[in-house]
Amino acid sequence: MRELGIDIETYSSNDLKTCGVYKYVEAPDFTILLFAYSVDGGPVACVDFAQGESLPDEIRRALTDPEVTKTAFNAAFERICIGRYLGCAAPLDPAQWKCTMVAAARMGLPLSLGQCAQVLRLAEGKMKEGAALIRYFSMPGRNGQRHMPADAPDRWETFRQYNIRDVEVEQAILKKVRRLQLPPFDEQLYIADQEINDRGVLIDRVLVDNAARFDNEYKAGLFREAQELTGLENPNSPKQIKDYLQATTSLTVTTLNKQSLDELEARLVYYPKAQRVLALRREMGKTSNKKYNAMQACACADSRIRGLLQFYGASRTGRWAGRLVQVQNLPQNHLPDLDYARSLVKAGDAEDFELNYDNVTQVLSELIRTAFIAAPGHVFHVCDFSAIEARVIAWLAGENWVLDVFRNDGDIYCANASKMFGVPVEKHGRNASLRQKGKIATLALGYGGGVAALEAMGGARLGLTEGEEREIVYRWRDANPKIVRLWDILEKAAVTAITTGKTVMAHRGIAVGLRWGVLTITLPSGRTLCYPRARIGVEYGDGRRGNHDVIEYEGLSQTTKNWGPIRTYGGKLTENVVQAIARDILGVVILRARDAGMHVVFHIHDEIVAEVPEGTPLSDIEALFSRPMDWCGDLPLKGAAYATPYYLKD
Repeated sequence: MRELGIDIETYSSNDLKTCGVYKYVEAPDFTILLFAYSVDGGPVACVDFAQGESLPDEIRRALTDPEVTKTAFNAAFERICIGRYLGCAAPLDPAQWKCTMVAAARMGLPLSLGQCAQVLRLAEGKMKEGAALIRYFSMPGRNGQRHMPADAPDRWETFRQYNIRDVEVEQAILKKVRRLQLPPFDEQLYIADQEINDRGVLIDRVLVDNAARFDNEYKAGLFREAQELTGLENPNSPKQIKDYLQATTSLTVTTLNKQSLDELEARLVYYPKAQRVLALRREMGKTSNKKYNAMQACACADSRIRGLLQFYGASRTGRWAGRLVQVQNLPQNHLPDLDYARSLVKAGDAEDFELNYDNVTQVLSELIRTAFIAAPGHVFHVCDFSAIEARVIAWLAGENWVLDVFRNDGDIYCANASKMFGVPVEKHGRNASLRQKGKIATLALGYGGGVAALEAMGGARLGLTEGEEREIVYRWRDANPKIVRLWDILEKAAVTAITTGKTVMAHRGIAVGLRWGVLTITLPSGRTLCYPRARIGVEYGDGRRGNHDVIEYEGLSQTTKNWGPIRTYGGKLTENVVQAIARDILGVVILRARDAGMHVVFHIHDEIVAEVPEGTPLSDIEALFSRPMDWCGDLPLKGAAYATPYYLKD
C-alpha cells in the first residue's frame, strides 16, 4: 500500500461552520459514523462505524504509517477527526497527508468538492442528496435529538453511498490535478501551514468575553434609543429605517451602505433628530466586533484558536485566506492607551468603560487584535516586510532606481514624489506635502490602474480633484516606465502562449505557457499559477473604440462566487505575479522559522507572528527576513520586528 484515499462522515453537537474542526472534535459526542477509503486508487470500501463495524487492521496501521500517503479533499478535516477518534494525544502528522482540495486550488479550481467535479466535468459528481443527509445524521435535530441509522434505514443506505461517492470523486479529481509539478518548498510549506493551524494562538478569554458583553449591552442601549426616537419596532431593519428617513426628511433613501450614509449625513444637517437616528443606525450596523463572538465560538478548551488560515485560499495567487476569525482583515489600532483600555475591559465594568470612552464600538474594535496573547513566559515577535509589493514589482521590471531607494533605506513615497514632480521631497522637510501624492501613486498605480484606482485608494478623501488624479497617473507612469512596460510584456506573453502553445520567457525567468488548456505562469520560485480554459475572446467596441481581443479564462468570481468566464489583462497578470512572488517570499520565511524552531502562531499578508520565550532577541526573527533567497538573491529585502505581550499593529 502506497496511498490511501479517505472520506469520513461524522457527528458532533458543535457546529462545524462556526467553531472549526478543532473545536468540533472536542464535543463529548463527537464520533465518526462512516469511513470510506480507496487503496492505491482501487475500489472504494465503506466501514460503518455507527453500526459496529471496524477498520481492517492494515487500514488502521496505515493511518499512522509514514510510508503510506493519506489523501482527502480538505485533508485537514480527516486528519484532525481521525486523530481524535483514535485517541491520539496530538493531531496526526501532516507530513503523511496530501490535500486534494489544495492540489485543485493550485490548478485554479474551486475549493468545493462538488463544484470542482462540475468544473472538471466528471462523469459522476458529488451526490446532491448529501446536504440533507448531513443535516439529518451529522447534526442535532431541531429539538436536540440525534438521528441514528435505525431511524431511517433507507436514508442511511443512501448516506453510505454518498460517502463512497465522495471518495470516488476525490480520486477522480486527484488523477487530474496531480499532474502539476510542485516545487519542494511548496510541499514543505503545506506541512508548515498545518503545523501552524494545529498549534493555534492563545486568546485572552476574560477580555474576549467582557468585550462581547460590552458590545451587546452598548448596542442594546442604542437600539432602545432608536426605538424611542423613531417609534419603530425594529430600527435595525433597513426597510423600516429607510421609510422613516424618507417620511421625516422627504429625502429619497435607496441604500444604507457606507457611501450613502456619508452622503445622507451631510444632507441631514437641518434634521437633527434624523441625523441622530442615522448615527445610531451606523453604530448598530458595525460588525467588526462580531469577531469577539467568533473567538468565543471557536476557542478550544485550552483557550487557543486553531485553524485560522486556509492554505492556498486564493487560487489566483496562492496566498492564504482567513477562516473563523478572519485575521486577514483585523481592524487597525490607533489608541495611544491600549493597556489602559484593555484593563478597563478586563475589569468588566461596562459603565466605567463608557465613562472613559465616548465611541465604545470603535474602541472595542481597536482592541480586537489585542485579544490574541502570548502564552505565559512568552512574547510575540511580530515582523513584516517593508513595502514588499513595491520591491517585488521593481525587481521584476528592472526599475533599478526604485531598488536603489530600498537598498539605501530610502523612503519610496518621497522618492516617487521627487521623481514625479522633479523636486526634492522629504518626509518632514522640503516639499513634504507632495509625499502623500507619491504614496497614493505607489500603492494604487503599479498594476495598470488609473484615476479609478486612485479613487479606490482614497483620492477624494485626500482632497484630490479628478484633474489632479489624472496628472498623478501620468507623472507616475513617466517615472516608472519599466513597470509600465512589464504590463505589456506579460500580456503579450499570455496572448502568444494561448494562440501558439509556445512557452514565452519573460523577466526574471518567468515562463508563460499553455498546458492542458491551462494558461500557466511559472514564477522564479518554481511555483506555477494556473488559469483554466484560457482563450482569446473579443470585447466589442461601443462606437468610440473598435473590437479588440481580450484574455479570458474560467474561475470563481470574487463578487458572485460563481464559476464562469473571467477577463484579465497585463496589469492584472502583473498584480497576480507580484502578489504570488511576495507570498512565496513569506513562505520561505515561514519555513526558515520552522527550521529554527520558532513557533509561528499566525501570519497576515507580509507579516508573521511568532510566540517565543521571553528574552529572545528580535534579531533572530529579523534575520529570517533579511537573508537573501536563492531565486531572488538581488532583491533587497528587510524585516522590521517588535516584541509585544499581545498582538497589535506597531
